[in-house]
Amino acid sequence: MPETTTRDRARPDVGHYVNDGLRDRYFAACDALYAMGAQAVAETDVETSFGTTHVYRYGPGDPAGESRVPVVLVHGAGSCSAMWYPNTPALSAERPVYAIDTPGDPGRSVQREAIHQPERAAQWLDETLAELGLDRVHLVGSSYGGWLALNQAHRRPERLASVTLLDPGGLEKVGLRFFVWIFVSLFATFAPKALRPRLARWLEQPVLIVPELRSMVRLGVRAYRIRRPAPLPLSDAELSAVRIPLHLVLGKRSLLVHPRRQVERVPRLVPGARAEIVSSTGHGPQIDHADKVNRLMLDFMDDVG
Repeated sequence: MPETTTRDRARPDVGHYVNDGLRDRYFAACDALYAMGAQAVAETDVETSFGTTHVYRYGPGDPAGESRVPVVLVHGAGSCSAMWYPNTPALSAERPVYAIDTPGDPGRSVQREAIHQPERAAQWLDETLAELGLDRVHLVGSSYGGWLALNQAHRRPERLASVTLLDPGGLEKVGLRFFVWIFVSLFATFAPKALRPRLARWLEQPVLIVPELRSMVRLGVRAYRIRRPAPLPLSDAELSAVRIPLHLVLGKRSLLVHPRRQVERVPRLVPGARAEIVSSTGHGPQIDHADKVNRLMLDFMDDVG
């Protein structure tokens, strides 16, 4: 895997690991989580104008699925592709799946140039798909990855068969309530084991009750320094310009967006968009209700083709 150089670490807009020891401990925690999902059939590094992007390839379990339009997964901020462990088995059983470690977040990609600007982010993802030889994909993004996917649909839609947004950024300005939830959730990871299930229900936070996920998140915070601002939401005019089949899945108790507002707004602005709310969850519907959300995603992709 390419190493981060001293020059990279000096850049104020480029993320980096604090040291090699913490990086390696983080990778070990990630690998424990990867082991809970589908087994990757390949890993590869692709070079882009912004650094080296690490990609995991899964499935499909059915050889007939090899010819189907592949799924590309883009994780949330402060995480890596290991977060998709509840989803890779079901998705890769039916279609080829590629999970991308976003440069600028902890993971096995190496960032060398900033990509948080909308046009740069779209260029990075387009270059990554091109290097993988992917001309038509179902793009799935969670949280910050949802902003990346939505931004791609707006700026570089040529390779996209559809976009699925899982409680995404990019629809509203990130409010104080979300940052408070993040802080309290991180603090709760230090709570006694007996209290974590109750806190997990109160906070809608699966990190607290999945030991491998908890370990990965805590080590990621210690090991990696993210260097980017929160993305700005797309305007009504920008959303109205999206013509890619769009699927919006929100947690009923999301603190990143106002679910009822967005399930009305998005289909009104994006013709044919499908929008739904998953009950009994907050910001992680694909983790809290993996079976249901996996089926929702696959059904939508089947309808698109």
